[in-house]
Amino acid sequence: MKLSSSCYRTAAAVGRAAATPARLLTSLQQPRAPSRRGLAVRAYQDAAPSSPWPRQQGVQQPQAPAPSSGGGNGASGAAAAAAGAAPQQQARRRVTAYRGLSAAQFQHPLDQQNTALLRALPGLEMVARNMMGPVAEKVLLLENIGTSVKVGPTQLPTLHHLLTEAAAILQMEVPDLYVRQNPLPNAYTLAIAGRKPFIVLHTALLDLLTPAEVQAVLAHELGHLKCDHGVWLTAANVLALGTVSLLPIVSSAVEEGLMRWLRAAELTCDRAALLVAQDPKVVISVLMKLAGGSPSFAGELNIDAFLEQARSYDEATNSPVGWYLRNAQTRALSHPLPVLRAREVDRWAHSQQFQALVAANLPRDANGGSSSGSGTAAGSAGVQRAAAR
Repeated sequence: MKLSSSCYRTAAAVGRAAATPARLLTSLQQPRAPSRRGLAVRAYQDAAPSSPWPRQQGVQQPQAPAPSSGGGNGASGAAAAAAGAAPQQQARRRVTAYRGLSAAQFQHPLDQQNTALLRALPGLEMVARNMMGPVAEKVLLLENIGTSVKVGPTQLPTLHHLLTEAAAILQMEVPDLYVRQNPLPNAYTLAIAGRKPFIVLHTALLDLLTPAEVQAVLAHELGHLKCDHGVWLTAANVLALGTVSLLPIVSSAVEEGLMRWLRAAELTCDRAALLVAQDPKVVISVLMKLAGGSPSFAGELNIDAFLEQARSYDEATNSPVGWYLRNAQTRALSHPLPVLRAREVDRWAHSQQFQALVAANLPRDANGGSSSGSGTAAGSAGVQRAAAR
């Protein structure tokens, strides 16, 4: 399968900044194959239980509902009290920085494996790192700066705070952030050699999501930067332009390998979103919106039902015929299916690797112990889920 230049222009029409091999582009649409419809190298969006944007300057945390008092069933009253106390408990156990965090500590195994395979291809990484010219870089930079609003301490300060907090949690430098008028909920990152990277958010994305959800989007984008994904996205997008098709190192097997890597890279960045959100519900909620959510019915989305849907998909593809159809469905996609991403997020949230990362980086009290006691964010999320039933 060869990717034509027309498919890259199609992606540009969607993202409005697509003429960059180093670009990371994401939308809330279903993952699609790159052939003739563009390389959907998208970032991420996230959804969670609704909370309003602050109406005044600065960041205002939504207040947890007070537990009901008085009569009623004792068990339900205890559940309501637990549900009311859980957000406060979650706030107490929030990690403010993963000290010394490296990409290897949260990189998905499939990402590690496929990155190693790409690095083993002679010349591909060098071509990817040197394909962008100064003229193309300038065009991309000017287009985004000239048609967007740059976020800062005095310009959309809530967004600025969400970005700087997420970058601090992931222990990385803060990229620039722009907001762009566009009816398609979308976010992407531009990582241009020799320049400070920047993230672009579409206005439709901000209309759809709460502040906590937007921060998870930003964390996903930061995950691409933390893992230095830009170089391989460069290779993928250069292939989409057709520039490298004349080189002997490029073949259909290489292109298929890049698609596998793109899917694996998204799983890694979902983990970065979870490291910042510290609640799997936040990350899984966005995947429901990716699959078929609506702002009008956001309150009716059910995380447990969506995870059960993922298990149903696994069962349906467990037979030889199902396995074949599953591979045929996903092999040309640049992103994993939403239900499979939700399953991976849920698994990692309850893994020893994630819980150890959280436990090792929780704030310490004056006695040198964890200020929030034992447990992890995933465990706190489980308390909230059980109390809500």
